[in-house]
Amino acid sequence: MSQLTCHELSLGYEGREIISHLSFHVNAGDYLCIVGENGSGKSTLMKTLLGLRKPMKGEILTGDGLAAREIGYLPQQTVVQKDFPASVWEIVLSGFQGSVGLRPFYTKAEKRTALENIRKMGIEDLKSRCYRELSGGQQQRVLLARALCATRKMLLLDEPVAGLDPLVTADMYSLIDELNKRDGITIIMISHDISAALRYATHILHISDEIFFGTRAQFEESKAGKTLYRLRKEEKSWQKC
Repeated sequence: MSQLTCHELSLGYEGREIISHLSFHVNAGDYLCIVGENGSGKSTLMKTLLGLRKPMKGEILTGDGLAAREIGYLPQQTVVQKDFPASVWEIVLSGFQGSVGLRPFYTKAEKRTALENIRKMGIEDLKSRCYRELSGGQQQRVLLARALCATRKMLLLDEPVAGLDPLVTADMYSLIDELNKRDGITIIMISHDISAALRYATHILHISDEIFFGTRAQFEESKAGKTLYRLRKEEKSWQKC
């Protein structure tokens, strides 16, 4: 049984439909990359999967032991979020807020898990530091540790390497791949980086006038995949000139 199934979704806002007849499924351990042009509806889909928006039509089902509240989320950062005046420890612990409810404290087990995730992200020496003082790559590691406090099953990542330099980008991709392969966490990631999608993803969802969903190998042989690969190759040629 799939962890997440989307059936005949129509998505949009303010009464305007931007995606229609969208169907796909995600199994435990999959690594799904969602790609497409700006404005194609990728972020709207992500918000809908998180329950922040309601689909105009269709349904979203969770299964295989996954509850909707067990989905971790790493959003795109805004300028305000990057300047947030809290410690790394406080931010990571806040990943449990969805399960704390009205309880005014964090349990010992939650604190142990938060520390474990901090160690997993290699930021134990930053635990007492103010978040706003960190580099972009360090901040993303903090937010990834926070997202892991909400789940051991599925992570939704919205452009997790946006604004990072190439070395930090490669490091972040490696961390995410390790969480998928070592810890078995299902990954759903929005990305503009086709090269990374074709390197790491098991499945691709390409949102455009014609929607494609399938394995990475199937995408490489599809019309959309060949077109994007050609454009990427041409872009690299221009960059060398």
